Amino acid sequence: MGQAYKPVALVVEDDESQRELVSVLLEESEMRVVACASAEAAVLAIEHLGESIVMIFSDVKLKGKMSGAELAMIASRKLPNATMVVTSGGKMPTLPPNAVFMAKPWRPLEVLIMAERSLH
Repeated sequence: MGQAYKPVALVVEDDESQRELVSVLLEESEMRVVACASAEAAVLAIEHLGESIVMIFSDVKLKGKMSGAELAMIASRKLPNATMVVTSGGKMPTLPPNAVFMAKPWRPLEVLIMAERSLH
């Protein structure tokens, strides 16, 4: 199967080392990873990739003006079937009903479990 047919995981994290870690984990789940540092870049990726996105993993704090919680609201309207995971070291923000909150520090296994769910 070629790259074009792989389901896509969108990783939105302003911390480069965290973004890299999540990307490597999700690539292990047979997903193609698109990584962004801001919610604004993620919205453009959603417009471009559409339904091929099966999972979005986003931190609450991001570069740019929009938060990960705001991104979750937009993504839940545009991609209602995608698994949406929002993570933070702070308190849980208001999220759409189909989003999952994962407190930091999370364990890699938790991310892999969410990835497996998004593929089924």
